[in-house]
Amino acid sequence: MDGPRTIYDLAVIGGGVNGCGIARDAAGRGARVVLFERADLAAGTSSASTKLIHGGLRYLEQYAFRLVREALAERAVLWRNAPHIVWPLRFVLPYQSAMRPAWLLRLGLLIYDHLGGRSDLPGTESLDLRRDPAGAPLHPDVTRGFAYSDCWVDDARLVVLNAVDAAERGADIRVRTRVERAERVGGLWHLTVTGPEGPCEVRARALVDASGPRVGRLFGGTAPAVRLVQGSHIVTKRLFAHERAYIFQNPDRRIVFAIPYERDFTLIGTTDRDFHGDPAQVEASAEEIAYLCAAASAYFRSPVTPEDVVWTYSGLRPLYDDGASQAQAATRDYVLALDAPAAAAPRLSVYGGKITTYRRLAETALAKLGPHLPALRRNRGWTASAPLPGGDFPARGYDALVAQLHASRPWLSERLAARLARAYGTRAERILAGAVALSDLGRSFGADLTEAELRYLMQEEWAREPDDVLWRRSKLGLRVTAEDRAALAAYMTASRAEQAGTHAIREDAAP
Repeated sequence: MDGPRTIYDLAVIGGGVNGCGIARDAAGRGARVVLFERADLAAGTSSASTKLIHGGLRYLEQYAFRLVREALAERAVLWRNAPHIVWPLRFVLPYQSAMRPAWLLRLGLLIYDHLGGRSDLPGTESLDLRRDPAGAPLHPDVTRGFAYSDCWVDDARLVVLNAVDAAERGADIRVRTRVERAERVGGLWHLTVTGPEGPCEVRARALVDASGPRVGRLFGGTAPAVRLVQGSHIVTKRLFAHERAYIFQNPDRRIVFAIPYERDFTLIGTTDRDFHGDPAQVEASAEEIAYLCAAASAYFRSPVTPEDVVWTYSGLRPLYDDGASQAQAATRDYVLALDAPAAAAPRLSVYGGKITTYRRLAETALAKLGPHLPALRRNRGWTASAPLPGGDFPARGYDALVAQLHASRPWLSERLAARLARAYGTRAERILAGAVALSDLGRSFGADLTEAELRYLMQEEWAREPDDVLWRRSKLGLRVTAEDRAALAAYMTASRAEQAGTHAIREDAAP
């Protein structure tokens, strides 16, 4: 962390995917960057997505061809640069005669296949669901369908890895740090912030407001042009045995996905409805849970009921208010609003966006700030060809990485090797370094979470509370017991106290 006299080139408010993506890109261009997140990285919208890297098939109906084309191009970039947390997924679209006509579906999928240019993913094909294994879990009257390709992402880890890379390139990442006030003074932004070490003042030449649902609220004046749309998901025990996902059409013309999730579960989502309450209080409502259960039950042979739900999560999409009458019709494209009065420090506000296009959003944001910030003009964009931490292996090399981890450490179960490779990629070696037996990884906190992994998350990825580990750095919260969680909380509290004591001793010893 820089001293109190430091003047940063760029201050970023918000530790979601857009804020961390912008911080990473700017730091990689040589800018001095500080990022403030009031809670944990990915604590809000960025960990509450449907977890897809996709073009958005349904956006074709809204004629959003530029958005779909850009997203499909980014799909290939992200898979190449983060093959541990991004991987291909095949989708099954059952045909229902009462919904969209078959010719329209075929045309849409044909456009989807070609809009993003050549792809290493398999193209569209027609399915006879009476014979294909994907038809087995469905109602017998669902006999036809289509298959196409997109990608899956661990959304929260995508955010954290961007923050890790930003920090390794010199950015100052401050979690659990709230920006209380921001004002322009003498051509700079003066920010008053409160963090774990108390209040302090920070100065920066430019400011990015990527605070998601809170965008614009810090600066007063007129209400920001933001439309908060709630998207909720449910997780059930696994509903089908194969590894493909489903995309279901509903009578209200919305779509719902049913996706294999964390080996033993199925993820179903999402909803779209306007939200007008406190962003900190967003949660899946009973109405939304019932809607998702009914949507899945319309296709699956075995009904899905609220009693089958083992977990829910909900997020708010801070969309730019384009006046669309329905929440599902509001644009998912990003809007970047630049406020740069003459001789004053600029502020860029980020509205909307898809997790798929966060990297392009960051490039566009820095292009807008470039004329006002010399540090950004020294280097061009670089992130398209730069792997995220742990992603420096071939796009189709995940299975080989798992095999290598297991072969070099026979005491490591295949399941644990697979999970570590999926979460950390080649950086799993940093967790396992020096261990010659499972016991060398330290105590277990349940669901194969070891002390070695926990130390890594606390020291390298800003994890401070149990939920940071169990629901964002991983989804082990689906598997641990209440006793495991209590032991984890006690360990993390003791570790933070020990670290604080060590820091105080060093401060006292300093001349």
